[in-house]
Amino acid sequence: MSSYFTDLAQQYIDGEWRQGTGSWDIIDFNPYDGEKLASITIAAVEEIDQAYQAAARAQKQWAATNPYARRAVFEKALRLIEEREAEITEAIIAELGGTHLKAAFELHLAKEFLRESIQWALRPEGRILPSPVDGKENRVYRVPVGVVGVISPFNFPFLLSIKSVAPALALGNAVVLKPHQNTPIVGGTLVAKLFEDAGLPGGLLNVVVTDIAEIGDAFIEHPVPKVISFTGSDKVGRHVATVCASLFKRSVLELGGNSAIVVLDDADIDYAVDAAVFSRYVHQGQVCMAANRVLVDRSIADEFTEKFVAKVRTLKTGDPNDPETVIGPLINSQQAESIAATVEQAVAEGATALVRGSTTDNLVEPSVLTGLPADSDLLRQEVFGPVAFLIPFDGEEEAVRLVNDTPYGLSGAVHTGNVERGVAFAKQIDTGMFHVNDGTVHDEPVVPFGGEKHSGIGRLNGETTVESFTTLKWISVQHGRSGFPF
Repeated sequence: MSSYFTDLAQQYIDGEWRQGTGSWDIIDFNPYDGEKLASITIAAVEEIDQAYQAAARAQKQWAATNPYARRAVFEKALRLIEEREAEITEAIIAELGGTHLKAAFELHLAKEFLRESIQWALRPEGRILPSPVDGKENRVYRVPVGVVGVISPFNFPFLLSIKSVAPALALGNAVVLKPHQNTPIVGGTLVAKLFEDAGLPGGLLNVVVTDIAEIGDAFIEHPVPKVISFTGSDKVGRHVATVCASLFKRSVLELGGNSAIVVLDDADIDYAVDAAVFSRYVHQGQVCMAANRVLVDRSIADEFTEKFVAKVRTLKTGDPNDPETVIGPLINSQQAESIAATVEQAVAEGATALVRGSTTDNLVEPSVLTGLPADSDLLRQEVFGPVAFLIPFDGEEEAVRLVNDTPYGLSGAVHTGNVERGVAFAKQIDTGMFHVNDGTVHDEPVVPFGGEKHSGIGRLNGETTVESFTTLKWISVQHGRSGFPF
């Protein structure tokens, strides 16, 4: 087992590794075999305050540091990830139940986002704007917000922590990171260790491993952070947004999804099957962009369904350490029980199980369901596990209506032999992202990532990240003399 689980089972505050003072320990378990990986005494409200105060103290000097010097930290962090890739992979498999394929996917994207962050240090630009007043010079500076609070999820914790932490730091901010309690190492203290070893000055990145049962809303209510970047469920996101709005804080919310992959009548069926199976079952379906719903034109539904079901039956479920495994464990027993209950509910509502996987501890085999009633709530909610709903449709107009019939609007995809037909279809879908002739699960460093409706507020990546973690300041200079009426 990786030494990370013994060495990094602590809080990281003001450049020091120390124990929390909370009233209980978070026990970090391997979701596949139940092995205890680590025990971490949680951070109390006092530690939240200490972390934010440390961040506020360190940030001013960091913002004044030459951006080329800041950039060097991220170059070193990237080299460290490359050097430690084997150990980080081992940690992802152990703590998340991620397969080798999933770990490679997450690490690849994390490195891409760090490469982009190397440039973010040099991104902020000012402007000089005209004035109707003679002799006046209007300068607009883009400056760091100060301190950013980051709350990361359990499904891609390493990537999604780095995705906010790295650019926020590169842009001159300090950060306090709260990882999900199921992934405190990979999503939290491992990130702190990388940046510590890369030479980031103490206090600029703090990691608090805690639980809202201990701290309540202290993490988001604290007066120091000006922006809260949250990735997680829409239920919690709604609460984060409400608290932030009441305190005049900015919130960046990357929330859940109920994406659809649509197969039109002129699609390459074999290719569409491959895209749909990946889009639904990657990382056991625990992906916000996963294709919960697979919509297929009725004229090709029989052929597509036969090939889709055949491919799903080949997906190996089991030990994520086995390179042949495609479906590893869900993150915890509650998630596994929830997915089993979802399948039970669907069948009780009249759905037919073309594939019905069994559940053993946290291992949930893939299921494929069809014939779910059109008014079923299951078609409108996020299903965070390996269950696909196959839905036939008659023509594009019906497909557009079905895709949009959900409170979510994150991602999606359409398959067609005519690219412009696909683009025209995509334009009608209420989502932040949509893909033509591809899968639904994508993230790239320079394109705006985010959702509509209940799938979030704001965007990350590229210029939208700069906007999220900086603010604008107008400074005017009067080179002549203003005239005043009294």
